[in-house]
Amino acid sequence: MWKKWVWTAAIAVIILFLVPYSLPLIFAFLTAVMLEGMVQWIIKRFSFKRLQAVIAVFIGYVLLLGVIGYNLISIIAHQAVSLSQRTPTFVKDFYRTAILPLMGKWEFYSKNFPHEVILQIEDTIEKNVNSLDSFLQQLINGTINLLTAIPGFLIEFLVYLIALFLFSLELPKLKLKLESHLKEQTRQKVFLVGGQLAKAGVGFLKAQVILSLVTFIMAMTGLSILGVKYTVLLSLLIVIVDILPILGTGSVLVPWAVIAILQDNNFLGIGLIILFFVITIVRRVIEPKIYSSNLGISPLASLVSMYIGLKLLGIAGVFIGPIFVIIFDTLRKANIIQMNFKI
Repeated sequence: MWKKWVWTAAIAVIILFLVPYSLPLIFAFLTAVMLEGMVQWIIKRFSFKRLQAVIAVFIGYVLLLGVIGYNLISIIAHQAVSLSQRTPTFVKDFYRTAILPLMGKWEFYSKNFPHEVILQIEDTIEKNVNSLDSFLQQLINGTINLLTAIPGFLIEFLVYLIALFLFSLELPKLKLKLESHLKEQTRQKVFLVGGQLAKAGVGFLKAQVILSLVTFIMAMTGLSILGVKYTVLLSLLIVIVDILPILGTGSVLVPWAVIAILQDNNFLGIGLIILFFVITIVRRVIEPKIYSSNLGISPLASLVSMYIGLKLLGIAGVFIGPIFVIIFDTLRKANIIQMNFKI
């Protein structure tokens, strides 16, 4: 009996070790599972063979990715080039309209301060400037690393597409092979857990897409009202930063608002702060409902798991908390975890 558990543990360790190196294959398999419903519908609706149905769905999926990617990259590239051309002017304007007036005010008011206080304040300012310079250097290095990673990404994306096609083609055979190695009782539990987790995974991605779309629409609408240029590029930046752990919409909108106020553009500065609060409040209100409707858990369980996850793990816990609830609920339904006790 112990040999069986040793082999199981060894296989689990190997799988966990290989997961970081197999992400394109894992995403390809998950995509194939998500597209399987469309493949089955085409087979029944048009009496296609599986190969024909898989080719039709695969071509449609690739064309959809191509159209969305082409338009998105075109808009971003156009606005990024235009924005980069204005960057030197922006820096000069910011120095002229914000930094120089602050320096003049500082020279006027610092005359009445003790010498030690002036030295301490100037030391603090110097540290902040050095931190900003370090941040900009890291941003430039990150951009360079991103550009150098594009060829590798294209190779992994090609592997993803090839694996997606092969997984879609072989999915029924893979299912039969898995069933042949399982007992009937184990098979029911495995497919119940797998089905629930697959449904929850699709629902999780769907919830993220909905929340990102809502954030994008609110950001683009607010920036358009404020008369900001490059709304698509900046709204996309806000969405990306909002998705990333630790960061959020405030890491873009709040510093931007401070800079605008320093430049005496109070309308833009106050508008950006209002936009930040609107996006934050709307997301916090609709998140539990969207998660619950797409993940199959109650709004209360979704809210509690997100809150506890946030307190324990930070921003990442907002996503991890509901996943633990889904896994626990799935294992309970499969009678792997039994809760039939009384006190």
